[in-house]
Amino acid sequence: MAPQVLYRVCYGTSTPTLFQKSFLSFRPALLHQHRRHKVLHHDYPAVILQRSSSVRGTYVRGLTDGDIYRLDIFEGNEYERRRVNIKILDVEGNEAGEGNVQEEEVEVETYIWVAGEEKLEGGEWDFAEFRRAKMHNWIVSSDQYQEVDEAVRTHGNDPTGGRGLSGSITDKLMSTKEEEVLKSAV
Repeated sequence: MAPQVLYRVCYGTSTPTLFQKSFLSFRPALLHQHRRHKVLHHDYPAVILQRSSSVRGTYVRGLTDGDIYRLDIFEGNEYERRRVNIKILDVEGNEAGEGNVQEEEVEVETYIWVAGEEKLEGGEWDFAEFRRAKMHNWIVSSDQYQEVDEAVRTHGNDPTGGRGLSGSITDKLMSTKEEEVLKSAV
């Protein structure tokens, strides 16, 4: 998932504050024995088990229970969150994977497509093409996030205990911590 899309799902904006960005760290990674396909008639990919293939993605650290709650809603019932092992890349090669230097193996959770391979195109989903031609549709106001935003608003189910995007604790922290982060960066 592109960081801007992840930010939009978790923080309600594709351009979070420095304070919000400071919670997450990103590293390139490989998921072996899987392949990413384009979902028919949609912009987004599906990751499925496929021998002798690999998916280059991103290892994200710092996600909270509230972030996972929002991601589960966003991914919906077409995907299932599963434990997998990835290889973190110490050196990221080209799009074909040439020049990758793999580092440590880490167990993570990722979203695997469970809605049936008949709903997928045959070729591999192209992340570079998505970034170039489609991502703008995903990082601005979009119906894609309506279900996530509505669930948090309607159910008042913020498992972060006020630390979520609209939480009272977050509001207080944002006003003071952002100033501290900016002062310490100078």
